[in-house]
Amino acid sequence: MTTALARIKPSRAAIASLAAIAVAVALGVGAAFGTARGTPAPDVAYTLLDGTQHSSADWRGKVVLVNFWATTCASCVHEMPQIAALHEQFKARGFETIAVSMRYDAPASVVHFATTRRLPFGVAIDNTGAIAQGFGDVEATPTTFLVDKRGRIVDRFVGTPDFAALGERIESLLAAPA
Repeated sequence: MTTALARIKPSRAAIASLAAIAVAVALGVGAAFGTARGTPAPDVAYTLLDGTQHSSADWRGKVVLVNFWATTCASCVHEMPQIAALHEQFKARGFETIAVSMRYDAPASVVHFATTRRLPFGVAIDNTGAIAQGFGDVEATPTTFLVDKRGRIVDRFVGTPDFAALGERIESLLAAPA
């Protein structure tokens, strides 16, 4: 017994349209999850709390941890000492850490947090959201990116990473040629 659906043969145009829709959906899903691994870090400019201006172009030849956080995020506050410990452990070997506060975080709260906790790395306030947008419209905190010496994003963590594994990953990236 043959059903009516079994006798329908889609045209080439219909197949091409479905393929185009599938590609669009796949690209949309990728965009929803942010910047993909292996892609170049976005070209972003930022000012640290000390007033110095920088850009992602400064990262060439370094391994960089970019952490998006907020003072109102309990997980972010909890992981900050571990991020500071990683920074201290690897900074002499070409490792850099940038903590980027989200645009909804009050600048005074960010300054107070960084000062009272004596964060040993650069802190930027993303008051326009441009840095978060550059990294794929980051919204969830904490979100952390690891950038290799060639300026490529090699890891992306949403939530608190496994810091032991992250330390091993940083070690291997520092040992790799530029």
